[in-house]
Amino acid sequence: MDSRSLHSRLRELVKFLGTVKGDLANVTGPPSLLAPCSVVEVGHCWAERPAVFAAPALEPSPEKRALLVLRWFLMALRSQLYIGVDHYPTPTTSTSTTSTDGTTTSSSSPPSQTKSIRKPLNAFLGELFLARWADAERKCTIDLVAEQVSHHPPITAMHVADRAHGVRADGYARVEMTFNGSVNIRQVGHATLHVDRYDEDHLVPLPDVKVRGFLSGCLYPEIAGTYQLVSSAGFVTECRFWGEGLIRGKRNSFEARVYRREDKRRKEPLFEVAGCWSEGWTVRDCSSDEVLEVVDLDAPENEPVPMDIAPLEAQDPWESRRAWAGVLHGLRVGDMRTVVAEKTKVEQAQRQMRASEARRGVAWEPLLFRSVPGESHEVFHRLSEGMGWQLHHDRTKGVWKINDGRVKTLERPFRAGATPFGY
Repeated sequence: MDSRSLHSRLRELVKFLGTVKGDLANVTGPPSLLAPCSVVEVGHCWAERPAVFAAPALEPSPEKRALLVLRWFLMALRSQLYIGVDHYPTPTTSTSTTSTDGTTTSSSSPPSQTKSIRKPLNAFLGELFLARWADAERKCTIDLVAEQVSHHPPITAMHVADRAHGVRADGYARVEMTFNGSVNIRQVGHATLHVDRYDEDHLVPLPDVKVRGFLSGCLYPEIAGTYQLVSSAGFVTECRFWGEGLIRGKRNSFEARVYRREDKRRKEPLFEVAGCWSEGWTVRDCSSDEVLEVVDLDAPENEPVPMDIAPLEAQDPWESRRAWAGVLHGLRVGDMRTVVAEKTKVEQAQRQMRASEARRGVAWEPLLFRSVPGESHEVFHRLSEGMGWQLHHDRTKGVWKINDGRVKTLERPFRAGATPFGY
């Protein structure tokens, strides 16, 4: 797609979004701006670096475990939010300046504007994504299961586990989208990470995002605001995000500090982390002023591990890649007629299935996740006390938990007598 065509389509999208009132989460934009993946796949960002996910289980220091959970959270953001971009462009130029105290800092020019993020497919009710990442060198294997547990409103639940190291993460989110010159994406939900070895829990936020760049022709995500990661071992990590402005500021900037929860009034930092979440950052020990780590997301050691999923012909009809196979093929070859036709097949079949269920008085049951009352979410209430977090379980149809028994006994076909294309 040439730049003029992209600009034209983005202008059309801006005009279209301006006419839509209320939540945009189930609104589909122009097919040419769709990413070749579904919303239900987004959880892969948590699992694609198995050693990073397992690292807290191998660290005896509780404050450093909090730092490692922050590392996992930050490393996931780029692939979580730069959807449809295979590789985030590296800066074209950089300059260095030396301050009066002798400290050298570098600043980079804006990334190449040739790649724009795209909108993932709206997942249909019951859509599943099952995948594995194995890092043989570091002896870590991660399994991901994700399911679209609700369509109105759209809610995705996911579970990530490294059983050998005893680390698991559970999360769910309702996505709400509005438009006011930028697309505002609010994720109503949260994640928890548990480390068996230390019987330790971490409460992890799902940040709100703005999609900017409509006028420039290159859409990009920006996180703004302050979020907290909370450890049951008594540590809080506070992250502040901001982006580029008219005068100064770099895209995707952030700074974070880890401090003891008992010190939440003064927030005396143990560690400070600062940089750009889509490129890299520096970790500093505040007691010694020592730089502990300089993270470059594009360094070879930080490359994601290849994903392992069942071959398309072996997948169940409810698995995302197989269900959307026609749409994904059309997007890969640039055949928008095929994209529209195949996408319409799924959407019409889903509407007919909901109508059939209503006539028969049948309620849809998620396959791998179950909803529990918000009051029973002990981990959330214990870690969020006094931190300003809100559960909003009334807006997410409760709190979504993995059904471990069903996962362990899961066999294809998943739903006898039904596929996404009808009963």
